[in-house]
Amino acid sequence: MRLDVFLKASRLCSGRSLAQKFCEAGRVSINGSTAKSSHAVKPGDEILVRRRNTLTKVRVLSVPTLRQVSRKDAGTLYE
Repeated sequence: MRLDVFLKASRLCSGRSLAQKFCEAGRVSINGSTAKSSHAVKPGDEILVRRRNTLTKVRVLSVPTLRQVSRKDAGTLYE
């Protein structure tokens, strides 16, 4: 699954276009290196999202097969 789709599905970003803008600005990194929005996400990856005042670091537990995930299931995708 693409990084921008995963960020949207896991609700780490409110939308795919916002996730793409974060990636283009260099605010998203996977396993310590800056990532493009098309980067493939797999279980075990560590994603770091830098916003203005917050720094969110998560480890991917599972990648959904569908692009849309329910709100209650979104939290089970990462820790």
